[in-house]
Amino acid sequence: MSTTQASSVIAPPAPSGSEPLVSVVIPCLDEEENIAACVQRAREVLDANGLSGEVVVADNDSSDRSAELAREAGAVVVHEPRRGYGSAYLAGLATARGRYIVMADADLTYDFAEIPRFVSALHDGGQLVIGDRMNDIHPGAMPWLHRYVGNPVLTGLLNLFFRTGVKDAHCGMRAVRREVLPVLDLRTTGMEFASEMVIRAAKERLDIRQFPIEYHPRGGESKLSSFRDGWRHLRFLLVHSPTHLFVVPGVALVVLGAIAAIISVADIEVLGRTWQLHSMVAAALAMIVGTQTVALGLCAHAYGAYVLGERDPWFDRMRARFRLEHGLLIGGATVLAGLVPAAVIVVTWVERGFGQLSEERLAVLAVTLIVVGIQVFFSSFLLSILGLRAER
Repeated sequence: MSTTQASSVIAPPAPSGSEPLVSVVIPCLDEEENIAACVQRAREVLDANGLSGEVVVADNDSSDRSAELAREAGAVVVHEPRRGYGSAYLAGLATARGRYIVMADADLTYDFAEIPRFVSALHDGGQLVIGDRMNDIHPGAMPWLHRYVGNPVLTGLLNLFFRTGVKDAHCGMRAVRREVLPVLDLRTTGMEFASEMVIRAAKERLDIRQFPIEYHPRGGESKLSSFRDGWRHLRFLLVHSPTHLFVVPGVALVVLGAIAAIISVADIEVLGRTWQLHSMVAAALAMIVGTQTVALGLCAHAYGAYVLGERDPWFDRMRARFRLEHGLLIGGATVLAGLVPAAVIVVTWVERGFGQLSEERLAVLAVTLIVVGIQVFFSSFLLSILGLRAER
């Protein structure tokens, strides 16, 4: 996967037959102030650079004359009644006939003169090309919350989770080869569509390229809801990264719980005092919840790999090294480890003539280990069941 800048603009040869070389896809929702200008500008750029192409406007059930104006300006208009940024793009991409598809918003924030650069990057081997607005944002074009908080944080998390190297993951001007659309298998219907495209491209190890572009103040009223759409992006990132959503927090809980349990049972002084029963209960809770969270994360990885067909190098390495029997042995050993302190408590109880016991912390430890062992044991079976599809 590459994240280098696009090379100089070179017009590729026109495709044979009636298939256009370039499809410019523009999602549109109540943009009658801007849509005609966008279509006209896109067509002018295509003609001026000798690029055979079409302009597809995906009208998202506009309540104004957007669709009519787009059609009059020379666009192919497809109507998508299901509201949503992703819904509009899915309809537009399904209609586009070009070998290369350039995507841009209908609000005049992007310069359609950049189309040849995107086409050139695709022609040079790129499979997904994304603009980078962050160093050339015109005054008033982007709210400070989006510029300095929302976009950097979400892009940073996306790169942390998926290692894409993309500088502006939510740029609305991008281009893709039509042939890779089945590989991307895009499905989301909202603003998270932009993140989905980058994540899917990274998981499929496509050649991703990027270069700086300008970002202009929009015409008309913005449809973006900062917190709602920001949450949808964040939710999408977490859902598609079981490691960060489940495994990392789960392992952290197990480790912290185990440390607290050792300190409590061994009567180790911390900050001048020993940790008693309440600390042991908290440690037990952390270990049990953490184990269950890790199990859910592993099952999510398995579902993605076995059912959704996603590439998951980390999970592939883990399943190559560990089998059902390993999980059963670990779970069984943990249960046995819990039975040892339980047996000690029973023996102590017998020696005291079945009288009163005061081994509360040891009892909590025994129960915790037994519960964790049972969780590991049966979670291993569940992972094996999910893997039956791949073994056939």
